[in-house]
Amino acid sequence: MPTQPLPNFRSLALATLLVWLAPRDVRAENSVAYKYSDYREANGRIAVQTQGAYFQQALGTALHLKFEGVLDAITGATPSGQPAPAGSDQVPLSKLTDRRKAWNADFSRQFSGINIALGVGNSRESDYVSTGWSVNTLTDFNQKNTTLLAGVAGTDDDIKVFFQRPLVKKRTNDLIVGVTQLLDPRTSVSLNVTWARATGFLADPYKLVQKNTELFPGVSLPLTFPENRPHERNKGMLFLGLNRSFPEFRGAVDASYRYYRDTYATDAHTFDVAWFQRVGEKIILRPGLRFYDQTAADFYRYKLDNTSLAPASGPPRVAGPFYSSDFRLSAFRTITYGFKVIWNVTDAFTLDAALEHYDMHGRDGVTPASAYAKARIVTAGVKFSW
Repeated sequence: MPTQPLPNFRSLALATLLVWLAPRDVRAENSVAYKYSDYREANGRIAVQTQGAYFQQALGTALHLKFEGVLDAITGATPSGQPAPAGSDQVPLSKLTDRRKAWNADFSRQFSGINIALGVGNSRESDYVSTGWSVNTLTDFNQKNTTLLAGVAGTDDDIKVFFQRPLVKKRTNDLIVGVTQLLDPRTSVSLNVTWARATGFLADPYKLVQKNTELFPGVSLPLTFPENRPHERNKGMLFLGLNRSFPEFRGAVDASYRYYRDTYATDAHTFDVAWFQRVGEKIILRPGLRFYDQTAADFYRYKLDNTSLAPASGPPRVAGPFYSSDFRLSAFRTITYGFKVIWNVTDAFTLDAALEHYDMHGRDGVTPASAYAKARIVTAGVKFSW
C-alpha cells in the first residue's frame, strides 16, 4: 500500500516496518522510552489510542539490541463500502472495536565495514495475526561518507474471515536497497528503492459493495456482497531524502519525496518536510507538513449500478472480476500538518509532545466527501538515555 493515508489497523505492514528498523546509526545510544498517541477522527469515526515502549541497549562494542512493544485500542466507525442512500450524501458506517498487541526486536552486529541486523516481530488482533522477519545490512565506504543499505523482509499472516473456514493466509515479501551520501559536513542525501509483493487473501473482509440486483422480472433490490480484490499485488517505491543543517539559524531541514506504483494501477506521491529549530540550549521546535496524492485502483467503484460487473457472495474469486468500494482505494489527497516540541531536560532525559491535523479529500468527483476522514493526532513521549 502507499504511504498510509489512513491507519489500516486490520492489515499491519509488519515486513515494511521491520525493513525500516535497519540501524541508521550503529553508535545509537542506550535508552528506554514510552510513547502515547491519540488518533481521533471527526464525527465519531475511528479513534485509536496507542501506547508504545521502546528499549535499545549496546551489548559490548559491536552488538546492539532494539525492542519495541505496542498496544492499540481501536473504536469508532468506518465506511462499510455501501453508497449513500438516495437523497443523502452520508455513506453508511460500520462500527468496530478491537485491540492490537504488537512487538518487534532487532539484533545487530557491527563487523569491519558492515552492520548486519536481524529482526523479528508479531502483531495480534482478534481476527488477524501477523508474524514477520527482516535482514538488513549497512555498509560504509568512501571514508564513511557513503552508506549502502540493503534489506529483505517478509510476513506470514493468518486471517479469520467470517465467510471462510479455516483461517486464510496472506504473505508479503519486501526488498530495499539504498544509498546515503554525505555531501558536506552540513548536508546528506538519500536514495532508496523498495519492491514488495503480497499474495493470498488481500481483500478486507469487512468491506462491502452494493448493486441493484433483479430478483424477479421487474423486481430489484439493492443487495450487498463482499469485495473481491486480486490475490496478488506488486508494489514499487522510490524515496529521495535531504537533510541539511543551518548552524547560522540554529536549525535543520528534513525533506523527502516518495513515489509509489502498484499493480492495482495506483500511483502515489508523498512530499514531507520538517524544520528543526533550536531555542535556547534545551528546546527544539519542529513544524512539519506532509502532502499525499494517489490515483484510484483500477477496480475501485463507488457503486456497481450501471456496470456489467456481477458480484457474488462467498470467498474471493481468483479469476475475477475484481471490484471494491473501499474509499482507501479511490483517488484522493491528504494534508497532514502539525507542530512538535522536544525538551532535552538533561543530557539523559527528554520529553516530547506533538499535535497534528490530518485532512483527506476525494478527487474523483463521485465518492461523497463523507467517506473521507479528518483527524486530530496527539502524541507525547518520554525517553531516558545512558
